[in-house]
Amino acid sequence: MTDSFLFKGQRQRLVQELQTKGITHSGVLQAIGTVQRHMFFNDSILQSHAYDDKAFPIDAGQTISQPYTVAFQTQLLNIQSKDKVLEIGTGSGYQAAVLYALGARVYSIERQKQLYFKTKQLLKKMNIFVETFLGDGYKGLPQFAPFDKIIITAAAPFIPRPLLDQLTIGGIMVVPIGEGIQQKMLKIKKLSDNEFEQSEHGTFSFVPMLGGIAE
Repeated sequence: MTDSFLFKGQRQRLVQELQTKGITHSGVLQAIGTVQRHMFFNDSILQSHAYDDKAFPIDAGQTISQPYTVAFQTQLLNIQSKDKVLEIGTGSGYQAAVLYALGARVYSIERQKQLYFKTKQLLKKMNIFVETFLGDGYKGLPQFAPFDKIIITAAAPFIPRPLLDQLTIGGIMVVPIGEGIQQKMLKIKKLSDNEFEQSEHGTFSFVPMLGGIAE
């Protein structure tokens, strides 16, 4: 599947829709308008809906996030060119692709083997150079720390301390917290090794963040 005038037009309409919903960061809007979301769908029927502002099911019982959610979390991160970003939950790879389009150096962890291998291959095919790892998101990637930004793309029951430790001083973590149907979106800024500034930014719905590695 390649890009087309139809898909390009649909992406621009999606950008306009996100603007009406409060996404103002020009870089984020440009990334959403550039990344070919239809490439992250196997089903040709679903591909025709790739630029609807909706989440859709993917393999291993996971979802490709709603574009608004991707844009919202990314806007909170305030990505700067060359930022070193840790993503917890590679999933389809769409969020990682948006971060990469913003000029970030992206390290991404996935616990589902099926998704890990499939997404790793897809990103390479799309010339999106993200460092992908099969592992436990709760542990992060201490061997590559510290990170300027950390984004968690699943509902965490609590804020994992190892991830806070892997965040650089002045760095930002964006994470949905909660075990119910909806979670609170938190933005956490690391002020020192033991001081953090936290703010809430609305409610969202994510699949649960799980530990370990799944077959």
